[in-house]
Amino acid sequence: MTTITVEEKISYSSVPEKTMFVIFTIFALLLGVIAFLFNSPQEIWDGFWLIMRSPANLLTDYIELANAGATFFNASIMTLEALLIVRLCKAKINGPVIAGILIITGFSFFGKNFYNSLPIIIGAFSYAKVTHIPYSKSLLAALFGTALSPLVSELSFGEELPLLIGVPLGIAAGFIVGFILPPLARHAVTFTKGFSLYNIGFTCGLIGTVFTSLMRNFGKQVDSVSILASGYNVPFSIFLFSLFICTTLLGLLINKWTFKGMEKILNHSGQLSTDYVEIAGDGATFLNMGLLGIITTTYILILGGEINGPVIGGIFSVVGFGAFGKNVKTIFPPMLGATFMSFVTLHDTQNTSILIAILFVTTLAPIAGHYGAVAGFIAGALHLTLVVNVSFLHGGVNLYNNGFAGGLVAAIFVPILEALKIHRAGYEYMDQEVDPADEVERNLDI
Repeated sequence: MTTITVEEKISYSSVPEKTMFVIFTIFALLLGVIAFLFNSPQEIWDGFWLIMRSPANLLTDYIELANAGATFFNASIMTLEALLIVRLCKAKINGPVIAGILIITGFSFFGKNFYNSLPIIIGAFSYAKVTHIPYSKSLLAALFGTALSPLVSELSFGEELPLLIGVPLGIAAGFIVGFILPPLARHAVTFTKGFSLYNIGFTCGLIGTVFTSLMRNFGKQVDSVSILASGYNVPFSIFLFSLFICTTLLGLLINKWTFKGMEKILNHSGQLSTDYVEIAGDGATFLNMGLLGIITTTYILILGGEINGPVIGGIFSVVGFGAFGKNVKTIFPPMLGATFMSFVTLHDTQNTSILIAILFVTTLAPIAGHYGAVAGFIAGALHLTLVVNVSFLHGGVNLYNNGFAGGLVAAIFVPILEALKIHRAGYEYMDQEVDPADEVERNLDI
């Protein structure tokens, strides 16, 4: 495993922990301010409550369901909630925590809200309480585990149950999910060997499949939906490019207008658990995140896609994991592989479900980093083949459908690559003798 000396840590540019909280708090508040550029306070309030009462199954674009202002307001509330959770856990804002915060921000545009996320978060921390482990050890499960938020909303509002039955049932299901997620996620990461970054997405896919199967056995219909907005490319492009240019400039400012640390990031495979804040500093990490945002937004526009709620969620996910395993070099092979597969099959590349698959396929970026571009390209093509079919298993209650598919690809493809002894020379990566689950936990140590 790559080790970082104290001298190396000091040599990379960083900011005080309080400043990191301020940066992300400003970002969260900015989302709330932007909300009022789209809609009136009354429209935002009405739309926000409509979002809270929605079944929220994949793909429910809150922009189309309610309005853009309510969606940005929801994203602001959810980001502040995530920051509060991090603060209460007394955890530092490092790579995995940044990924967790921004993935909550992204999915607040399509599927997550305060109501359906809270039972899962409480369940994850209840596990820590019962097992007498630090709350920080359940932090990632609490943040990422909200992938199953639609399960809470589906049971509460989507099955035509009386509210006095549906709401308690949904809350109970969310609590159970949160409670069992931490130990299951720790086991699942050893299954994929850390080559799929959305490890909890894979775990949530398994849990969601079990719950959906139970519901279907009782005659309940659980299906994915397609509620998608269109016509927002101009304002959303301005928002995204402005945000990511500022993120890039912030990284350069922290880095004293140098690219110091970027080589360290680019030469790392990104295999779980890779904290870019630790190995390269805050400046290089923000620089990597900003560049990823600019690249992915541009790529979607080149493909002729609509920038809507799910696409914004996908872009924010890539950017968040720009602090935790993805870099501007390793995302391209799987993205190109998924794009190629969409061109040669029956899938419309401009379809939102395909576009977000092309974005979320970057969960397999460590395969490109570890085994090379060709392996990453093939993994991306395999991912697209699987992801369009596996959502039926969980009925859309797992928002990280691509994490589920990516975990399957890693579990199938990596042993084959290992058997053929295919690898890329001259990179830094985790020694396979190190348990990746231990490394994830190590990154949460205070």
